[in-house]
Amino acid sequence: MADKPDTPLLDRVSLPADMKQFSDAQLTQLAQEVRAETIHAVSQTGGHLGAGLGVVELTVALHAVFDAPRDKIIWDVSHQCYPHKILTGRRDRMNTLRQKDGLSGFTKRSESPFDPFGAAHSSTSISAALGFAVARDLGGNCDTGHGDAIAVIGDGSISAGMAYEALNNAGHLGKRLIVILNDNEMSIAPPTGAMSSYLTRLYAEAPFQDLKAAAKGAVSFLPEPFREGAKRAKEMLKGMTVGGTLFEELGFSYLGPIDGHDMDQLLPVLRTVRQRATGPILIHVLTKKGKGYRHAEHAADKGHARGKFDVATGEQKKAPSNAPSYTKVFADALLQHAAEDPLVCAVTAAMPDGTGLDLFAERYPSRCFDVGIAEQHGVTFCAGLAAGGMKPFCAMYSTFLQRGYDQVVHDVAIQRLPVRFAIDRAGLVGADGATHAGSFDVAYLANLPGFVVMAAADEAELKHMVATAAAHDQGPIAFRYPRGEGEGVEMPERGEVLEIGKGRMIREGKGVAILSFGTRLGEVLKACEALGARGITPTVADARFAKPLDRDLILKLAAEHEALITIEEGAIGGFGSHVAQLLAEEGVFDRGLKYRSMVLPDIFIDQANPRDMYTVAGMNAEDIEAKVLNVLGVSVMDKRA
Repeated sequence: MADKPDTPLLDRVSLPADMKQFSDAQLTQLAQEVRAETIHAVSQTGGHLGAGLGVVELTVALHAVFDAPRDKIIWDVSHQCYPHKILTGRRDRMNTLRQKDGLSGFTKRSESPFDPFGAAHSSTSISAALGFAVARDLGGNCDTGHGDAIAVIGDGSISAGMAYEALNNAGHLGKRLIVILNDNEMSIAPPTGAMSSYLTRLYAEAPFQDLKAAAKGAVSFLPEPFREGAKRAKEMLKGMTVGGTLFEELGFSYLGPIDGHDMDQLLPVLRTVRQRATGPILIHVLTKKGKGYRHAEHAADKGHARGKFDVATGEQKKAPSNAPSYTKVFADALLQHAAEDPLVCAVTAAMPDGTGLDLFAERYPSRCFDVGIAEQHGVTFCAGLAAGGMKPFCAMYSTFLQRGYDQVVHDVAIQRLPVRFAIDRAGLVGADGATHAGSFDVAYLANLPGFVVMAAADEAELKHMVATAAAHDQGPIAFRYPRGEGEGVEMPERGEVLEIGKGRMIREGKGVAILSFGTRLGEVLKACEALGARGITPTVADARFAKPLDRDLILKLAAEHEALITIEEGAIGGFGSHVAQLLAEEGVFDRGLKYRSMVLPDIFIDQANPRDMYTVAGMNAEDIEAKVLNVLGVSVMDKRA
């Protein structure tokens, strides 16, 4: 274990109020100690590193100038919130970060009064901050009181449509609101789009303006200890005529850009804004993701997400892989189809690496599109591509596809356009917790007319489903697969085009049938081994399709067995509900079939390792075994069949 860093000033900070006694020079030193503490903490637990390192000075400055939790500091996405957590009474729990019963990797209202708004998806901060500002002015009841509302949003997040909507509304309402644009030219992947180019021009087209004009007005009302800092700060505010036109047209006063790692610039500007702002104001801060830790600064993703690592070398401590990841299997299969068909193209929303499309982009750059953090646009863009005769694969995490659901319904499904949805991170995902779980896609897609919805039981099945989607031109089709490694099955050279709506038998048995949808099949087979020791031999089938259902297979299983159990890595209302509807309409329950549906429980499951999360969900092999015994009326303690 790496030695804990020496942090004499940080050791004196239990809550942000403790920082009020520090001089500006001490706050600068405190920032360096917070940076060292953040690196040490993440090295022990893994997590989002680069984003937090980029906002260390900004975090210290915000908490030194403002009065949280009365003043609401809202971090967009919030994977940069680790320094904030260290300073707000959670330092002693940082070793539990992203673990079961530990600190969330994001801001979370139930965790601390210093987290006024929970996050984990992007581009929500300005809307939330505006809500706090209006609630303040209307006399809303808030346990921590009402002060300023401060949204900290990155240049990647501000490119999303929701952020524009919030800026437009905030400018119209004219409420006192502070937006800090944390411009590091980096989200998870390098940012794309016109907004990113615009922000780069603001930085590059003209030199920073000297502070003289701003300091002349500001110094007179600053407390004496702060006046020297204000006089020292140089190159602070860029001329209004050069830069802020877009934001000013939206109704914001614009300040910047300023150096987000220079406390001599940050502190006077924030103090000036706190004293003088009357309406909405945007402060444009330039930062460097991964700042201060060379192994993050030099990484392609600037240290965005890390497993446990050695602080000295930056080497991550990852277990060796025994099977390819599902994401890699999808990426390789898609490349194979793209090589054979020039109409195959791919779209993702700021997640080229996470979805495996970085490989596609290298080989077929003209057919790969990263639309930025803009899932709504990405889905409708795919619809347009499909209407134009291309074969688009829309590769998004299940949790992020939720953000484009209206477009899935109106622009894809109603028009029956053949968009292929590759849904990564299906099911429970581990350390990112409830905000990133892929719990709902089966339920929200399988209820749409004309949609084909598949789930891969293993990596070979995923390859078949990519082939099936590539060949499907009759309407929208989706296939889902989890995070992490496959089952280690033998891989086919080519994917096989599956018959739409047809499942497969895995093993014949008697008494009870288990119909699996997705990768719980491996746990089902483990449960069957244990049941075999009791003389119970369930029939097992892989549904493959939640829509259309394999009616013949399901009705045959129902007719030939005393009980039928479905299992899926999804919420109530998905595959099992569709099976129950079919059985009810066919009158099967009238004949006495015992039916059970194993789904994710009706709760949001907090972060833990995936197995522990599925234990909470009651969907591991031992849970499946218990469910079979229960439906057959056999005691779990009874070792006899």
